[in-house]
Amino acid sequence: MLWRRSLLAPLAALTLVLSVSAGAGTASASAPTTGTAAAAPGPPAASSAGDFGAPGPYATAVEVGAITTLYYPRDIADSDRRHPVIVWGNGTNGTPLVYRDLLLHWASQGFIVAAANTPQSNLGISMRAGIDMLTRRNADPGSIFLHRVDLEHIGASGHSQGGAAAIVVGADPRIDAILPIQPGPLADINAVHVPALLLAGQKDSIVFPFLVKAFYNAADHIPAVYGELRGADHFTVVGDPGPFAAPTTAWFRAHLMGDRTARTQFFGTGCGICADTATWSDVRRNALALSVPAATP
Repeated sequence: MLWRRSLLAPLAALTLVLSVSAGAGTASASAPTTGTAAAAPGPPAASSAGDFGAPGPYATAVEVGAITTLYYPRDIADSDRRHPVIVWGNGTNGTPLVYRDLLLHWASQGFIVAAANTPQSNLGISMRAGIDMLTRRNADPGSIFLHRVDLEHIGASGHSQGGAAAIVVGADPRIDAILPIQPGPLADINAVHVPALLLAGQKDSIVFPFLVKAFYNAADHIPAVYGELRGADHFTVVGDPGPFAAPTTAWFRAHLMGDRTARTQFFGTGCGICADTATWSDVRRNALALSVPAATP
């Protein structure tokens, strides 16, 4: 019922995914290299002036696998640091290509995005497989990802059915934060153990905002934030992510990179999204989210 429109139309262009452009550079499939040295820990450079909707400082690359498509900083083999991970779940009948602009945006900000290729992502199996694959690649001397993957900081996100999958995967002990976008109902947020940003679209007629609020209301055991984007429908995030780019990037920079500017978008008395009524038609923070300080300890 909730995913009655198909996302198949853009999939004919799947073969083009090995040669796409985004952010600070051109994305392309990359071959593994050898002799990779250990990278220093620590977060990548923060977004300039806190403009989380702007392209980040990294040129990007794409690697299409059988189970997972990776979006990542193109020169990761030469990086001096480890990069946090975001696992992604597609909406019903969708593939990562449908969401490439958003996933490449995250990669330009310094994340490694492991997007499940499955068009039926609800159980989160392929998303967990992405973590397993990156764990292996991080230890492989022949991989460009050798010692470049920050496996201590992993987030989960997805759209529609994939949003529900992000909630499902939020029960995995390896996950540090979740960001379900217009999530379908087949998930139990009571099993989630990490902070959640639940995004709805004001004009979504497939996953109505009240369905996303139901997850928010049930999430009284974790810091939870509900955000309803003004004027957004169920497919606003498809293609150009528009208003979804900045808040999703800020959420993951706050939780996976320790970005203090990003934290102020959601926490503390300043709460940037709370004050931005031009972008948001409704913002709610539960008691646990209200107790989270804007500054890191």
